[in-house]
Amino acid sequence: MQTPGSQSSLHRANLERVVRAVRLAGSLTQAEIARSTGLSAATVSNIVRELQESGTVSVTPTSAGGRRARAVSLSGDAGIVIGVDFGHTHLRVAIGNLAHQVLAEESEPIDVDASAAEGLDRAEDLVKRLLADTGAPAEKTVGVGLGVPGPIDVETGALGSTAILPGWAGTNPREDLAERLGVPVYVDNDANLGALGELVWGAGRGAKDLAYIKVASGVGAGLVINGQIYRGPGGTAGEIGHITLDESGPVCRCGNRGCLETFTAGRYILGLLAASHGPDLTVERMVQLAREGDPGCRRVIADVGRHIGSGVASLCNLLNPSRVVLGGDLAEAGELVLDPISESVSRYAIPSAARQLTLVSGALGSRAGVLGALALVLSEMGDTSVLDGAAPSQVAAFT
Repeated sequence: MQTPGSQSSLHRANLERVVRAVRLAGSLTQAEIARSTGLSAATVSNIVRELQESGTVSVTPTSAGGRRARAVSLSGDAGIVIGVDFGHTHLRVAIGNLAHQVLAEESEPIDVDASAAEGLDRAEDLVKRLLADTGAPAEKTVGVGLGVPGPIDVETGALGSTAILPGWAGTNPREDLAERLGVPVYVDNDANLGALGELVWGAGRGAKDLAYIKVASGVGAGLVINGQIYRGPGGTAGEIGHITLDESGPVCRCGNRGCLETFTAGRYILGLLAASHGPDLTVERMVQLAREGDPGCRRVIADVGRHIGSGVASLCNLLNPSRVVLGGDLAEAGELVLDPISESVSRYAIPSAARQLTLVSGALGSRAGVLGALALVLSEMGDTSVLDGAAPSQVAAFT
């Protein structure tokens, strides 16, 4: 038994600090671990040697600042993490490890009107198939990250009222999937997971404060403050789509008029082009036509960019993020949408906040949510399972 304050408990705490730093970053040099944890270089060196001998971490030669260094990452077989991302029309699953390596990933279409049970059936089948295809040991699974396009109660994991997945309203997908798979499940909305994905693997790397704006069937923002997702006490932080732009505007699905979402979400803006481009136009096709020079599509995208910019300006004035990452299909329009956003930010944001802002398109595209689901597990899981190994009883449902 370890006594609080004893040498053994202090050593265990230092082990967990090093493992946590490496787990969150993916790979760090020993000097970076020392800076991140506040431990001395000698202590870090001894701990890394111990963890390497136990097979918990791997150490590879690298360089830092022109000098030789040693990069430390968690061992590829130290544990498995699973990401499951539900969208308006898709289900995407990824299998990764604690070394931040994606081992397998697959997407398939899903009926948005399907019940939660049907959707989770599909997710369970796809998870098991990918695990079998990769040969990843199911008993090493430490957790599943689950993304859904709707408001999540951060305490219970229940999904609130949603017009995007109507068959899921009031369900608890976290509990349901955990019961099916027999491992811990961490759940969040798609915008927060997009922010995590871009923060760890994409256009947000290196930023401590950012906003990820996802424009798809709805409009939402994932907010990162000091390196952590900010959800708010009720889990509804980042609902940028419901900022009011016009009190006399179109009625939004939330019941208010003139929300940002009614001027920017796909199901609204495609209607503006129905007469000239037909009823089957998609946002992806609209972006493609705009890049090819179609004047109508370019005009709609420019208008949408200016509206998004108004919302981004409000975020700048309130939170002063250093970076805003645009996600969703609209991000593929590049400068056609980023330039109008920048114009609105310059016009409506406080000048000092606007000057400090970097505005970029997401680097991960449609993968942002599922990679964010992997990152969610990596950020929320404890270090006991890494140091002690996963218990066989945790994975009974896989076998």
